[in-house]
This record gives sequence, C-alpha cells and structure tokens, in this order.
Amino acid sequence: MSETAPNPAALFRARAEAEAAALPPLILSRGAIAATAVPGGHGLRRPGTGEDFWQYRPAHEADTARAIDWRRSARGDSHFVRDRERQTARTASLWVGRGAGMGYRGQADTGESKFDRARLIALSLSLSMLRGGERVGLLGERPGSGATQAERLSLAVDLMAMLGSDGDAPETGAVRQGQTVILMDDFLLHDSRLDLFLQRAAGLGVNGVLLQILHPDEEAFPFDGAVRFETAGGLRHETRDADGLRMAYHARLEERRQDLSTMARQAGFQFGTHDLGQPVSQALIWLYGVLSAQ
Repeated sequence: MSETAPNPAALFRARAEAEAAALPPLILSRGAIAATAVPGGHGLRRPGTGEDFWQYRPAHEADTARAIDWRRSARGDSHFVRDRERQTARTASLWVGRGAGMGYRGQADTGESKFDRARLIALSLSLSMLRGGERVGLLGERPGSGATQAERLSLAVDLMAMLGSDGDAPETGAVRQGQTVILMDDFLLHDSRLDLFLQRAAGLGVNGVLLQILHPDEEAFPFDGAVRFETAGGLRHETRDADGLRMAYHARLEERRQDLSTMARQAGFQFGTHDLGQPVSQALIWLYGVLSAQ
C-alpha cells in the first residue's frame, strides 16, 4: 500500500507553528493603535469597553439600575458602578514582496528561496501575534483574530504567487491609521512606490518594520572569473573579472542599506536585515523585540 504524500500546505503551516511556538505570544507595543474597541485588546488605563475590571466609582444620575454593582453597594449607604478598562486592539498588516528576484535560491538554484523564507517568517510572526490577541492580516486585506484568522492567513500566505517581473512594492492606498506594518522583501531595486508608501504611512502616524531578506550569495558575492549576471526580469551584466567587482558590489549594497535605513527612520519605521544562512528564529527574535518595544 502506497503512503499518502505529505500535504505541502500542512507542512508549511506546521513549520510556521513550530517557529512561532518558540517565542511567547507577541503583543504589540503602544505605538499606532486601532481606534476600534474590541475584546482581546490592550488596556488603556481608562474606563470604557473591555473585559477587565478597572475601578468602582460612585453612581450618578445618568447611571441605570442595571449599571449599579449591588453587591459592592450593599457594603455601605452609597451606590457604586463597576467600570471596566477601555481596550483597543492594534492591527498588524504584513506584506511580502513578490518580485521575481525573490525567487533566487543560489547558484545551484536549489534549496529555499528568499520568497519561501519571507512567507515563513510572515506566517510565523502572524501566528505569534494572533496568540497574543492581536488583529492581523495581509496588507490590503481585512484583519482578524483568533483561530479562524490563523486558518485564513495560513491559506493566503501558502497561496502567494510570485510576479514574472523584477521588483514589487506595497500599495500606497492600503495603509491605514492604527496599523503596524511589516514589510519583507530584498529591497534591492529602488522603487519610488516604496518611498510614497512610507511617506503616506508617516503622514498617518503608522509605524512598522522593513526587513530586507537576502541570499548568502548576495551578502558575500562569492563569484570570480567570467560570469554573466541576469535578473529574472531579463537585465544582464557580463564580466570577465567578477572577483574585481566584489568591493564595488559591497559598497553599493551598503549604500542601498543606508538609504533604506534612512527612509525607514524618517517614516517612524525600523530597518533590519536577514539572510537565508541564518535560522528563521533569528529574524523572529529581532522582529519580536522591535514590535513589542515600538
């Protein structure tokens, strides 16, 4: 009897679950927060809609008999109302670049691609935030919370498809007040759409993270001799002395990272890097620290 082949989607979800389980549930800090008051949010240290007890206060004329806490009031001659702490849940919105360059798997074209790693980090982080009671969704999609949203996100991230051209950027119109935005891409190509997105985010008071994901080849540039470099979109560069380009390449990469760091800082975002030679946990630990402390 032949064994049933493992379901790739189930394996992907299981791996993301394992990575998320290694960290405590992620609760976003008080940065930009959603205005909608919902259960499972974070206390604002003031009375309002919520599940947790805040304080007793003397009843006034506008309070109905139903609002009065009769057990507490029976201890004396005054009537008291039991206030709850006002809560708001934040919204985390994630975006993964789908440009063709994210499909790079190394010179042998085997192993995990940058796109695969970005999707895994995105889902693992989402599951950790959902465990923390946050409202999470893909950028431009409706956020949600709980187990149902975990299923939806798992399916959506698993079904993400790459573009046939180089480069990708988040939709400027998708950013909303009250979001914490996590953007993951190689960010190797300058795209004015990213600039516009960050400018709009800054104008709305939205905070977030840019995580640049690269392959170890793109970090070390281990090429020498005659090499033809070609992007998935068809851009080409041929050289007979790839080793001689290494210093210029590293300088260009560092310049790009400085630009990204400056753009992020000016927008109230944090910039970080991750390469496929590092464990997924390293990226998640950094993201956890940044998002819980912003």
